[in-house]
Amino acid sequence: MIIFLPLITAFLITVIITPISIILIKKMGLLDNPKTHKHPGIIHKKIIPRGGGIPLFIGILLAGIFFLPLTKTVIALFTAGGIALLIGILDDKYDISPYVRFVGNIAAALIVVKSGITIPFVTNPFGGILYLNSIILPFSIALSDIVAMLWIIWVMNMLNWSKGVDGQMPGIVAISAITIGLLSLRFAGSDSFSQISVDLSFMIAGASLGFLMFNFHPAKIFPGYGATAVYLLLSAASILSGAKLATAILVMGIPMIDGLFTVLRRLLSGKSPFWHDKKHLHHLLLSFGASQRQIALFYWIISAILGALALVLSSRAKLFAIIMLLIVVGGTLLFLHRILSKTYDKDRL
Repeated sequence: MIIFLPLITAFLITVIITPISIILIKKMGLLDNPKTHKHPGIIHKKIIPRGGGIPLFIGILLAGIFFLPLTKTVIALFTAGGIALLIGILDDKYDISPYVRFVGNIAAALIVVKSGITIPFVTNPFGGILYLNSIILPFSIALSDIVAMLWIIWVMNMLNWSKGVDGQMPGIVAISAITIGLLSLRFAGSDSFSQISVDLSFMIAGASLGFLMFNFHPAKIFPGYGATAVYLLLSAASILSGAKLATAILVMGIPMIDGLFTVLRRLLSGKSPFWHDKKHLHHLLLSFGASQRQIALFYWIISAILGALALVLSSRAKLFAIIMLLIVVGGTLLFLHRILSKTYDKDRL
């Protein structure tokens, strides 16, 4: 039970802080008003506070005071998270440009990578190890740093797209964090990074579960863009004790593939990948009559199943599972889009 103390602590802190944060967030004007917030993905009808990244980040930060060492790595992590949170608060208040937000993503990811959190190698599913830190690109930039930057930025944006229905995101993050934490336990005695990964993962899970109590439908508060601070911490935890990208990709498979499909769909239609729309998987499921609670539970169940598989499968088996998931989820997305497109055409006629 001792290993779950970071989770329990972050959970209790977040449960206590979130109601207080809701009051303060309302006074700060961090509100999602469906009448004035022009976003095609909006499905709620009432004004809801959307600064949920604040209690989420504070819950992890305060728990970290008790369980994380005050090292250069930890300081860099929470500094980068603080920057992501600040940008998120500004967006929750003023709806700043997605390009400005993206530059903020890059800056936060750069701080993390420069602190030494990188991806030095990846396991070859067919045998052996590919050392990314031995591949040096122009300007003396290691490929390991580039891959880590891309991973952190991708997770921040991909999970941000996966908060379209109440309770969806914190459940996915909690399950992903627990999976990463349990996997990191295998290496906890080998180096300090592994132990940080264990404690940080469980703190992220605890804060997410605490926040979920106020975000499940009907939500009393939304995560807002400030929650990207938590996604950044989760992406860092997934690479702290060696490269566990296959595990993270598998457990976050549904939002990962939905995010990839979204980027490709927008690019092929001649739009910016930052262009907002209402065509994510959760929007499609809503169109077919599923409720917000049903959709959130669907995401949690699939994530939990994939997380359990990620803990027991070999590297090669994970690769095949990811390919199979890509085929199934990608095919489902294409099928649902085609049905809705035909329905739309009939309605126009």
